[in-house]
This record gives sequence, C-alpha cells and structure tokens, in this order.
Amino acid sequence: MNRWTRLLTPLLILLSLTAQAQAKDPAEKPIQVFVSVLPIKYLVERVGGSHVNARAMVGPGQSPHTYEPTPRQMTELSRAQIYYRIGVSFEQIWMKRIAALNPSLRIVDLRDGIRLRKLEDHHDEEEHNKAGHTEGAYDEDLDPHLWTSPVLARTMADHIRATLAERDPAHAQDYQAGFDSLAADLTALDTRLRTRLARVTHRKFLVFHPSWGYFADTYGLQQLAIEASGKEPGPRSLANIIALARQENIRVIFVQPQFSRTTANTVARAIGGKVIPIDPLAENYIDNLRKAADAFLTSLEN
Repeated sequence: MNRWTRLLTPLLILLSLTAQAQAKDPAEKPIQVFVSVLPIKYLVERVGGSHVNARAMVGPGQSPHTYEPTPRQMTELSRAQIYYRIGVSFEQIWMKRIAALNPSLRIVDLRDGIRLRKLEDHHDEEEHNKAGHTEGAYDEDLDPHLWTSPVLARTMADHIRATLAERDPAHAQDYQAGFDSLAADLTALDTRLRTRLARVTHRKFLVFHPSWGYFADTYGLQQLAIEASGKEPGPRSLANIIALARQENIRVIFVQPQFSRTTANTVARAIGGKVIPIDPLAENYIDNLRKAADAFLTSLEN
C-alpha cells in the first residue's frame, strides 16, 4: 500500500459511513398526500418537508369550478394516505365518490373548527351583512377560500401538522419544526398586511369572482363581487354593480386568470376603470399574497 492509498483509505471510509448515516431508509417512504388546490399544497410541503409527497388535484391555470379529476389522478389517489379538502366546487361532487373508492384514504377537512362565511350575492351589501357566519354546515353557498387569510392559513397548517404527526409519530418533531417555521412566516406576513392596509381610507374593492372574502374580513375591508356561485349577473344586476362602483369611486376590477374577463371588461369600460389580474390559486403562497395585498393597497389608496 503506497503513501497516497494509506492517506485516502480512512477518508473514503469516513465519507462512506457519513453518507450511509445521512441516507434515508429506503423502506421509509414519504406520506402520499393529495390536496384540492395549490396553496394548500404549499402549506403541506412547508409542514411535512421531505416526509410528504404532496399533489394538488387542481393544477396551474385550472378552475375548481369546472375541474374534473383525471383517470391518472384517480389511480394515484388509490395509493394516497391523506386527502386535505377545503370545500371547493369540484369536491361537492367528487368527495363522496373518492371516499367510496378509497376506503383507507383519510379525508381531513381543513375547515373544521373555523367560522365559515357565505359567498357574496353579487354586490348586495344588505344580503352580505345578513349572511353572517356559519360553523359546521358545508354547502355550495359557503366560501371555501380560507387560505386568503394568513391567520386562517396558520390554523389549517396546525391541522396539517397534527394529522401528519398522528400518521407518522416518528417524525412529529420535524412536523412541529416545519409548522413553527411556516407559522413565523405567516405571522410576519399578517403583521405586514395589517400595517399597510390599516392606512387606506377606501375599504371596498370590486372583484369578478368572490374569492377574497376571508382576506377582506381579516383586514377590515369589504369585497364586492360581480359573479356569484358560478353565475354571472343579469342586465339589472350588472347595472346595479356599475352604479355602485361609481358611487364608491371604484376604478379597479380584480379578476382571476381562471375566469373570462368579458363581463369585468364591460364594467371597467362603464366606470372608466381597469382590470387587474390577481390569482388566489397560485402555489407560491406567501409571495403571491404579498403581491395581491400590494395590488389592493394601490387600488384602495387611489
């Protein structure tokens, strides 16, 4: 054995042992998780880290209102252990079928324990104020967009932590650490949004689809909607929306990429305003919510 071999051999042995110690046990497979939409996938991955393999049913650019699971997704669901539901439209039709076909799949409703709000009925403020909140009753009139509030996102993340730790107690500390990191980011985001939005004098904003209600409730704003429950307004309602927008000096209509802009453009022309896209379904949750808040702030300050 020459001099270099004598020097390198202990080093190679050390590197090999280190790699073996750091390598994950091949038998330790990640928990297979499905979620309804991409923002929930973000929460699961932040909490679960490498211990989860999370997939969203509704992909980029798709709408939960028109979405149908693909045959491939139905096959992959048969191998999943957990499904986190949120109450979006396609789940109203598909969840019973998914549960029946996958009796071993644990379905966790992230709305449990959260006060739910009703979706706005177009621009009718009186009806909105009467609607109040409902806890425990899940139907198509209730707003599923809980993740638009960082406060509620933290609550849902804690549900995710608890169910992952129950499923995989060996990594409970990892799930707690993932939750703690995410919770700190959500708290910082909430503080930033409260500080910035507290100074606006106009508190009402107009959207095409009413997906920002929990965001509005959290920060003392009011969402006015053109479309409701998947239905566009008729001529009379559209005229009322335009009149209300003029009365409130609203000059911006926020739209989702998943919906047609035709009606929003009609309203924008009538009020001399503009249409701005913001996507509540984007996967980069914290950055996206920060950008959306900046767009609201600019609109409400003008």
